[in-house]
Amino acid sequence: MVPSTLTNWIKAYKAGKLSEVGSTHKPLSEQEMELARLKRELAEVKMERDILKKAAAYFAKTLCANISETLSPK
Repeated sequence: MVPSTLTNWIKAYKAGKLSEVGSTHKPLSEQEMELARLKRELAEVKMERDILKKAAAYFAKTLCANISETLSPK
């Protein structure tokens, strides 16, 4: 924690305004809301892509193993 944070809390407490600390969030503009939505969507798509990559690698490995078992002489 940064020392100035604690100092600000103490000042707010002494002024009787501790409940107001951290509640000064400005409303988001439409562009900021859209940016946040797009970031969430991008994170979701990246996760889906990573899952599909892992699934493709798994099934390719399984397929290669099955093919080599089928082709190997017994």
